[in-house]
Amino acid sequence: MKLVECVPNFSEGRRPEVVDEIVGAMTAVDGVRLLDKEMDADHNRAVVTIIGAPEDVLESALRGIEKASELIDLTKHEGEHPRMGATDVCPFVPVRDVEMDDCVRLAEKLGERVGSELDIPVFLYESAARRPERQNLAKVRKGQFEGLREEIGANPAKEPDFGPSKIHPTAGAIAIGARPFLIAYNINLGTSDLSVAKRIARSIRHSGGGLRHVKAMGFEIKDRGIVQVSINMVNFKGTPLFRVFEMVKSEAARYGVPVIGSEIVGLVPADALVDVADFYLRLEDFERDQVLENRLSEGEEE
Repeated sequence: MKLVECVPNFSEGRRPEVVDEIVGAMTAVDGVRLLDKEMDADHNRAVVTIIGAPEDVLESALRGIEKASELIDLTKHEGEHPRMGATDVCPFVPVRDVEMDDCVRLAEKLGERVGSELDIPVFLYESAARRPERQNLAKVRKGQFEGLREEIGANPAKEPDFGPSKIHPTAGAIAIGARPFLIAYNINLGTSDLSVAKRIARSIRHSGGGLRHVKAMGFEIKDRGIVQVSINMVNFKGTPLFRVFEMVKSEAARYGVPVIGSEIVGLVPADALVDVADFYLRLEDFERDQVLENRLSEGEEE
C-alpha cells in the first residue's frame, strides 16, 4: 500500500476545542490515520500528523485547511511562532512506495484546490517550489500575515502559485510543499534573556554559518520564565541530533547559561534516537538491526 504522511501546522495552540474540530474534519476521511496531535500555547500553534493513501491524505488535508479557515482568525492571533495562515504550512512526506515527485504532484493538486475552492493564496515550497527562492520556508513567510497582507497583489515577488492575488482577510495565506522527514527539536535554556537564545540560534543554523541541515530561531517561553532555541532538523542523517544538542550546550556555556531540558515536537524517526544512544552510551560493536525500526515519523515547521 502506498503511504504518504502530511503534517499541517495550524495557528492555534490555546483552544483545544478548535483543534479537535479541525482534526475531526480530517479524520472523517476513510483510510486516514491520525499519528499525532500536539499544541503549544506559547507558540500558539498545533502540529497534526496524518498518514494514509495519497488521495485520501490529500482530501483530509483539504478538509482540515477548510475547517481551520472557518475557525481561526489571524487578525486576532498572537504567538511566538511566525505564521502567515490559519493553516500555516502543509507538507507531504513520502513514506512507502511513494517518491518525492509524487508528493510534489500532491502539493500542486492540493494547492490548486485550496486556491480555487477556498480563495486562499498558496505558495509552493521546499521540493514543490516553482521558484528557487521559495524552497526556503522562512523566505516564503517573511513579513508574516500582516506584511503579506500589504505585499500580495502589490509586489510581483509575492505573487502566489495558486489562488487570488490578495490575502484571505482572516485565514491569510498558506505554504504547501513536499519534503523529507523533519525533526522539530527545542532546547530550553536556564535564562530569561531572549537575546541569548537568538544569538545561539544564529550561530547554529546553516544560514548563519552553523550546522548543515539546521534551521533555528530563539523564542521566549513566558509562562516558564525561560527562553528556547527552536530547531528544525531537515536531514538528521547529515546533521545528527546529538551534534545539535552539544553545540547549543557549548554556545550556552559561553554566556554562563545552562541547558535545562529539551523536547521533540511531533514524531521522530527511530534512527535519530538510536544515533543519540550510540553517541552518549559509547556502545561497542553496536549493530543497528538490534533495534526495531520505526517507519512512521515527523515534526513541526519553522
